[in-house]
Amino acid sequence: MKINTEDLLKAGVHFGHIARKWNPNMRPFIFMKKGGIHIIDLSKTVLKLEEACNGLKQIAKNGKKILLVGTKAQAKEKVLHYAKTINMPCITERWLGGLLTNFTTIRKSVKKMNNIEKMKKNGTFDTLSKKERLLINRLYAKLYKNLGSISNMNHIPGGIFLVDPNKEKIALTEAQKLKIPIFAMVDTNTNPNDVQYPIPSNDDSSKSIDVILRFVSEAIQHGVSIKNEREDKNTINKKL
Repeated sequence: MKINTEDLLKAGVHFGHIARKWNPNMRPFIFMKKGGIHIIDLSKTVLKLEEACNGLKQIAKNGKKILLVGTKAQAKEKVLHYAKTINMPCITERWLGGLLTNFTTIRKSVKKMNNIEKMKKNGTFDTLSKKERLLINRLYAKLYKNLGSISNMNHIPGGIFLVDPNKEKIALTEAQKLKIPIFAMVDTNTNPNDVQYPIPSNDDSSKSIDVILRFVSEAIQHGVSIKNEREDKNTINKKL
């Protein structure tokens, strides 16, 4: 779908923060100041969003996962919805320190969670005592809340998308440390220089978050489709 300023305008993507709370590095992306609020230049948003979408499509095309992160109230539901739609991992509860930098330990916890799921499916769980079942259920609930949405992430992601880098500081730092490409919605109070693919946009409105995620997820899905088509062709060629 073609990115256009009209869609972004309708969703209020252009509304920035109170002018006195701005980050001077956002100057190139600010159109004007109105009623003490900075207004984002949507023509710049379109360009940056297209750039980000191309980058994300490329990562998905190479068969790598993209981790979507949004733990603020306005973002949780949207991030979860789009991540499910395109079958990508996401974090909508709190970010667990070391999620990326200590990935092997995190994978062990995910394995533990998956093993409990297997126990429930194959009937082993039913043979345990009431107390054991209670303890395991508690452990599973805790693991699932924090890790359920990344159970399909077997490797370090090829890219990370943040709704608000200020809110997701730990995720940002870990991705920087591991040189994982960072894509993010950057509001007027954010430093865009911390991010390889900044998308100047209102990160406080669920409508704005929704429209940006819609374009982003379509680009990722497109990349996945290209990868799948390529794999199907290879399979057919091998059989011929």
